[in-house]
Amino acid sequence: MKPLHECHVLVTPTSYAQHDATLRTALEAAVGRVTYNETGRPLSSAEVAALLPGVDGYIAGVDAIDAEALAAADGLRVIARYGVGIDKVDLVAAAARGIVVTNTPGANARSVAELAVTLLLLLARPVLRAATETRAGGWPRLPGLSLAGKTVGLIGFGAIGRQTARLLGGFDCRLLAHDPMLNEATAAALGVRAAALDALLAESDFVSLHTLLTPQTRGLVDAAFLARMKPGACLINTARGELIDEAALLAALTDGRLRGAALDVFAAEPPAAGNPLLALPNVIATPHMGAHTDGATTAMGRMALEDCLAVLRGEEPRYRVG
Repeated sequence: MKPLHECHVLVTPTSYAQHDATLRTALEAAVGRVTYNETGRPLSSAEVAALLPGVDGYIAGVDAIDAEALAAADGLRVIARYGVGIDKVDLVAAAARGIVVTNTPGANARSVAELAVTLLLLLARPVLRAATETRAGGWPRLPGLSLAGKTVGLIGFGAIGRQTARLLGGFDCRLLAHDPMLNEATAAALGVRAAALDALLAESDFVSLHTLLTPQTRGLVDAAFLARMKPGACLINTARGELIDEAALLAALTDGRLRGAALDVFAAEPPAAGNPLLALPNVIATPHMGAHTDGATTAMGRMALEDCLAVLRGEEPRYRVG
C-alpha cells in the first residue's frame, strides 16, 4: 500500500475549504499531491476519466462518477462524497474495483432545511415580486398566505426532513410526513404526524421533497402525483431534480392546479436557458444552493477529508456506504 505522503488526491467540489482554509492546508500537508477542480462546476464522466489516472483518493462533488469514468482509475482507493447523495456514483463499478465509497450524512441537513423553509415562505408571501416592483418605483399590494393553520407535507423524513420540521415548529402549521422508514415516536416528538402519501397530498397546502433519489423515487412527482395534490398547493424541491417529471409539473403550474413551485434542483443542471419552467412567474428557481453555507461546506469538507485520509492510511472510514 502506498504511504499516505506519496498519495495523490483529487478534489472536485468547488466550495471545498471555501470557509475554512485549514481543510486545504491539512490535506496538502498529509499527501504528496492534490489536484483541484478549476472548472467551477461539477465534472462530466469524460472529465472525471481524464483526471483519475494516478489518483489514490477522490473527494467528490456531484460529478458523473459512472463505470466509464471509473474505468480510467488505475489506483483509486476511495471516493469520499462531499454530501449525502450517492446517486451520481456507480457503486457496483466502484465495488468491482475495490474502491471504498463514503459520504457525509447530516453535514448539510440544517442548511438545506433552512433553504426549504425560505422557499416555502417565498411561495407563501410574494416577497421577490414585491421587492422588484418597489425597486422599480411601484408600491404594490400583493396578497399572501399565512402559515398558521396551513398543512405542510414532508416527503422523506431523514436528517433534512427532520430539520425542516424543527424549523417549521414555530409557525403554528400542521405537519405531516411520509417516509417508509419513518419512526412515529421521533415524528411525534417534533409535532409531526405520519401520513400515507395519498392523504398527505390531498391535505397539504405545501409539499416539500426530502427523499433520496433511488430507482423507486425517480420520477415520483408525475402527472398522477400532481393530480392527487390539493388544488392551489405549492411544491418545494431541495432534494434531487430527477424526482420530478418536469413536463408534468409545467402542465400543473400552467393550468392553475398548483399555486407555485420552488426548485433548487433540476433534472439537468444547470437547466437549459429555454427550460419553460424558468419562464413561469409562479416558479422560484435557485442554483442547487441548499448546502452552500459556511457551516455546511465546512462540515462536509471535514467529514470527507477525514474519511478519505482514513482509507488511504488503511483504516476503516466512519461513513462508509460502499
